[in-house]
Amino acid sequence: MPLIIPIFIMNRGCPHRCLFCNERLTAGDRPDHLSAAAFRETVRACLGSAGRKSAPVQIAFYGGNFTGMAREEQRRLLELAAPFLREGAVDGVRISTRPDNIDPDELAFLASSGVKTVEVGAQSLDDEVLSRSRRGHSSADAVRAVYLLKERGFETGAHLMVGLPGDSPDRFADTIAKVIALRPDMVRIHPTIVLRGTPLATDFREKRYIPLTLAEAVDLCKNALKKLTSAGIPVIRLGLQTTRELEEPGAVVAGPFHPAFRALVESAIFLEMAEALLAAADDGEANMSGVVAFSLSPADLSNFLGRRRMNIAALKGRFGLDDVPVVPDPVLPRRTLVLTAGRRVLRTDWSGLITEKRREDLTAS
Repeated sequence: MPLIIPIFIMNRGCPHRCLFCNERLTAGDRPDHLSAAAFRETVRACLGSAGRKSAPVQIAFYGGNFTGMAREEQRRLLELAAPFLREGAVDGVRISTRPDNIDPDELAFLASSGVKTVEVGAQSLDDEVLSRSRRGHSSADAVRAVYLLKERGFETGAHLMVGLPGDSPDRFADTIAKVIALRPDMVRIHPTIVLRGTPLATDFREKRYIPLTLAEAVDLCKNALKKLTSAGIPVIRLGLQTTRELEEPGAVVAGPFHPAFRALVESAIFLEMAEALLAAADDGEANMSGVVAFSLSPADLSNFLGRRRMNIAALKGRFGLDDVPVVPDPVLPRRTLVLTAGRRVLRTDWSGLITEKRREDLTAS
């Protein structure tokens, strides 16, 4: 993942305001017009705080529909980035845009102007969900956009939302399956949050919209994250990034907003993995205490334990364990969990596949 220098263009190029959108809260209260001075100051400040460059660096235009702006404004913004590209201070430009504003002529212009990555705001690949969310584009537009981008060599991302009006677990699962078939280079997912000052807030107050609970959002995103990861498609963000404005009282009217949403999702996956391993290892003994221990990458330890060690409490309660020993093992890859239960050693990962070896077999090898 490159170092991202975010530049917000605040709904510029958007043909209308979507049902759920309040950029003043999700991106912060920023000026409508991005001046050249403000652009240079932001980029230089980010480069200075990042220190010595050890990863690719991209200037990212977020918060609007980049390709929906007039070509002159697109050119102005990209020309602001050009000196940093020529100096080698940044490696490319990233934009986010709507799928119905992508065509071959636009992509030729972007490619000639240093744009390497395009994130497409698909949100859903279900036409009824898109219509009820007032997106103004179809699922076919999103499919076509991804095909065009990949065909012309752009690194391509898809932005998805779960819990939109008209959405359901089956429809969201179908969207994930269709996205996997499209093979984007990355995906972002966040639950639909009812924000102050949006038409969705009115629908919520008038009982025309019921948001997901936090538990429902975590469960749906847990399944999506496992499927996308197993397909080799990285999910580069789960949940809305917290801003000072989002933390103001009344900014979030309703919905599954949590500042550490991804951690909740990954923790739920590790609990599911641990339960599957313990169930597979249970040979009918009333209590397995003292004969089980888990091993995993140190980087996954906090997600395995859960917030306030909730996963440990859940495993103790379900399986009658007095303790759940956990051994960090730097040799193990991320997203892998190993259970040692007596002479049995069981292993799984986010795919859900369980493999087993005997300890004596490991010793012999």
